[in-house]
Amino acid sequence: MQRRNFLRSMSMATVGGFTVRGFSNPMLAPLLNGVGEDRVLVVVQLYGGNDGLNTVIPIDQYQLLSQFRSNVLVPETSVLPLSGTNGATGLHPRMTGMMDLWDDGKLAIIQSVGYPDPNFSHFRSTDIWETGSDANQLLDSGWAGRFLHFEYPNYPVGFPNTDMPDPLAIRVGGPIGPGLQHLGVSMGAAIYNTNDPLNLTNNIYTDPVTADCKGGKLDFVRTVQRQTDLYGDVINAAAQVGCNQSTMYPTGTQPGAQLAQALKVVAQLICGGLKTKIYWVSDQGFDTHAQQTLTNDTTAGVHADLLQGVSDAIRAFQDDLQLLGLEDRVLGMTFSEFGRRVMSNASGGTDHGAAAPMVLFGTQVMPGLLGNNPTISPNTNFTTNLPMQYDFRSVYASVLRDWFCMAQADVDTVLLNTYQPLAVVDPDGCLGIGIHEANQGSGTSLLEAWPNPFTDRTNLRFTSDGGRVAIHVFDEQGRVVRLVRNQDMPAGTHTVDVDLEDLPAGVYHCRLQNGRRLQVKDLLKVR
Repeated sequence: MQRRNFLRSMSMATVGGFTVRGFSNPMLAPLLNGVGEDRVLVVVQLYGGNDGLNTVIPIDQYQLLSQFRSNVLVPETSVLPLSGTNGATGLHPRMTGMMDLWDDGKLAIIQSVGYPDPNFSHFRSTDIWETGSDANQLLDSGWAGRFLHFEYPNYPVGFPNTDMPDPLAIRVGGPIGPGLQHLGVSMGAAIYNTNDPLNLTNNIYTDPVTADCKGGKLDFVRTVQRQTDLYGDVINAAAQVGCNQSTMYPTGTQPGAQLAQALKVVAQLICGGLKTKIYWVSDQGFDTHAQQTLTNDTTAGVHADLLQGVSDAIRAFQDDLQLLGLEDRVLGMTFSEFGRRVMSNASGGTDHGAAAPMVLFGTQVMPGLLGNNPTISPNTNFTTNLPMQYDFRSVYASVLRDWFCMAQADVDTVLLNTYQPLAVVDPDGCLGIGIHEANQGSGTSLLEAWPNPFTDRTNLRFTSDGGRVAIHVFDEQGRVVRLVRNQDMPAGTHTVDVDLEDLPAGVYHCRLQNGRRLQVKDLLKVR
């Protein structure tokens, strides 16, 4: 039995002054129909570490950027400025599809997402993002896998069943990774061949059966496989509907064709009636150490093609959902295992970095830009990383709480810690959850430091709304070098003296988080 169904059957609610037991009561049906139950999350994973500074471009930092990455930076006149940012922020010129979503109010961009003490190994950092672990922690379950286990704690025993006849999750175009696993159990099904959504085992269902002995054995293997994979028939039935409508999907050799095909399958299965809660797709090639752009045209090249492909594929998918009348049910999210360094390299590429933007898309996002443009230090060198503004697990917490309607205590259980949700998903559809204020403190000074530059010590003055206050100092590699505060504090203005005498001279980043309010301040230590 699904946990939420049990709670529905046992809970009481008040409507018009009358107390009604049982959420299945028809008096509550108009309020509860589909709340959190028919919502779908689509995860788009970008393998390789996407160059965030070439994706969401801080135009207000352009002159400094041009000093440090002139061989990959697109011309300022080519950047697509995002409306509502006063010309301070823009997208890569090949991302016209996402620009359309921005203008339609269907795109949210979260600046400088990462985690403390970042790991620059593709394998380890991917594992951290998929499991939701700390940098020094190894987990045997993924964040999405733990969520699905929380909702369906008996899985896979007794599944499929009448309550949940469909896969809990579907990975399209690859194997089930750590993100969708729980204690070694894959919490979903995998479709490898996106050109044939029924091919769950690489041609086991589609090769013709011959009349000879070989054909009889193949037919037997197919029968056994179908008995083993109980979800084959329901995916087959959903896929047979064939209800894609958008003509915008890239095809053939166009950038993004493979990702577009995977997203097209997702739209087809949602339209076909599957109750699947999470779909996971991916694109690869973002490890752009060399020849990221063409030498004579920085708006073209490998990375430009990748960005266009992701942008066009997602735009087509959103168009398909709109034409199918499904877009209010679907939330999309992109992530990559890390960003790239501020300074480009001599090979015309960028090396492994730390924080980078995340994108959420759909009609139910709180559209706009969350966070400030990253500040580019004039002291940037080849080791300089962008400071983290938002922990990626705060994004997961937002999805769990405001999209899948989980109580905050349950979100903490799934994420194995408390991470403050952000104002990126409209919470109106989740009963019992308050509406966020959209203001994250952008444009308001929450944190001041003096003297700055400093030699040994500096003072921090910060404003709290009350509740938990966390203040960390990071070095340029994203490592935590000082925990200043992590405790509940009363509302008001506070001052703290910070001793950094033991640290070498250089640039540091002080990060304040108080509930949903967050700010990062650069510190410069001199000899």
